[in-house]
Amino acid sequence: MAKPQREQAARSRWRQRATRRELEPSHATALAHVLPQGGTSRTETGLSFAGRPATCRRLAFALSHHLTQPLAAVDFEPWSLAVALAGGLALGLVAGWALTRHLRRQAREQAEQLREVARREGAVEAASARQKAEEEIAVRRAEANREFDRREIESELKLREIRSHEESLALLDFQLEQKGERVAREAAANRQARDAIRALSKSVRQRLEGVAQMDAEEIRRALREEVTLECQDELRAMRRAALDRSEQDLQNEARRILVAAMQRLASKPNNDLMVTLVPLPNEDMKRRIVGREGRNIKTFEAATGVTLLIDDSPQVVLISSFDPVRREIARVALEGLVADGRIHPATVEEFVARAREEMGLTVQQAGEEAVSRLGVNGLHPEIIKLLGRLKYRFSLAQNVLEHSVEVGFLCSMLASELGLDPNVAKRAGLLHDIGKGVEGDYEGSHATIGADFVRRHGETPIVVNAVAAHHEEVKPETVYAGLVILADTVSAVRPGARAEAMAGYIQRLDRLERLALSLDGVQQAYAIQAGREVRVVVNPQTVTDEQAAELARVLRRRIETELQYPSTIKITVIRESRFNETAT
Repeated sequence: MAKPQREQAARSRWRQRATRRELEPSHATALAHVLPQGGTSRTETGLSFAGRPATCRRLAFALSHHLTQPLAAVDFEPWSLAVALAGGLALGLVAGWALTRHLRRQAREQAEQLREVARREGAVEAASARQKAEEEIAVRRAEANREFDRREIESELKLREIRSHEESLALLDFQLEQKGERVAREAAANRQARDAIRALSKSVRQRLEGVAQMDAEEIRRALREEVTLECQDELRAMRRAALDRSEQDLQNEARRILVAAMQRLASKPNNDLMVTLVPLPNEDMKRRIVGREGRNIKTFEAATGVTLLIDDSPQVVLISSFDPVRREIARVALEGLVADGRIHPATVEEFVARAREEMGLTVQQAGEEAVSRLGVNGLHPEIIKLLGRLKYRFSLAQNVLEHSVEVGFLCSMLASELGLDPNVAKRAGLLHDIGKGVEGDYEGSHATIGADFVRRHGETPIVVNAVAAHHEEVKPETVYAGLVILADTVSAVRPGARAEAMAGYIQRLDRLERLALSLDGVQQAYAIQAGREVRVVVNPQTVTDEQAAELARVLRRRIETELQYPSTIKITVIRESRFNETAT
């Protein structure tokens, strides 16, 4: 082939290689001579060239040399060889610059990673050091607390020892004082004995002097009179000792029987409360109970005679009244209103009336429960009903029905110990206070009223006499009356049975209501707020507004003159007119 053709073929091959940017295997061999030994991956190569400009220049020179080596066999023109050399150098410089930039960027990223790792390790070490410091502080604080507790216990023990020493010293002083007093008494007794001996010796000497002047008959008569007097004194003393011994035996036997009966009876202590709690489903119910401008609560309190206490207690309302019947009626009515949900003055009066009707069933059930507890049979239904009323009667804060059941049990036990009929004694003990449940105006005490009531309903004379005589207003005719008296006393005087202060409080409220009801035109009267307020409801048909104001003034003057009370009493007179029509 001619020389121009060979040159043209070489140029075309060079153009193709320059266009594809490909390297021959000889170029790769040149790179292998330049690269470090063992560095074949991209990461390792970047690490070897980072910051090494001389190596980059060697790489560029090798590339240009191997690119121009195939062209050395070709006969080029001088200008073509210069252009090729310049292009190879430029390409090598560009490749070196790009590779250097890439390697520097990788070095920066690795430096950032190392910096982040160092920062995290420093944070972990700081947290570990902080935790160790906190643990050491907690350990030292615990040790300090233990040391403080130990010293406090030691000081307390020392104080107790000092107190015990002081008490022992006080006891020694007291014992010394007692010994001194005993010595003084013994000295006084010795002086009295010495004086008595002197007086006796003087009298004996005088008697001997008298006997020396008497004859035998006079001496015999005097001795007889003296012996008679001494024997009479001894007989009288023997008789008194025998009577005392028999009375002591009787008292011991009675005490044994009474203690045995009391030990067999387990009665619960008095737990009378002046308030009743009613739970509510939610707090909004309190607002509905109060009503707009307080209409609902005023109507409820006027209809039941109790005080509703609505405070910050969650979901609960307190019903306060000294009368347990009113509290029970108010509780039943309020629970019905809460369950129904319709709370306004009309429904309040409806539910209060319904609660009053339900009280009859409650009273009957209470009476039947008391009778079944004692196992008494054959009682008249009216007697059972009247016994149920005693559930809501209190005597000095003691529930009268519970007291009657307790007296019945005591009478039965005492009768069993004495060999009497326990059923009769139990019956008399259960019915002894039944007169407290009789309503209406009757003359006489509850004992006589109760005796008349049980006589009219077929009870035996033994039971009637026991009921009438349990306060000794009537002479006891049988042993059963004495058993009732004894059992009633035991039940009343046991610890926790009655409270005199509570009874006086209830009596004061009752007198306040009775005083208000004694005025003309008064329909209802309720003592509320622990006796600090009395609400009087008058008849609007007979009492005008002016008369209601005058009635309030009259009641104030009578309270000031007739009653004794610790503070002030507010008087509220209510005159209300209602007009109802029904549309059909």
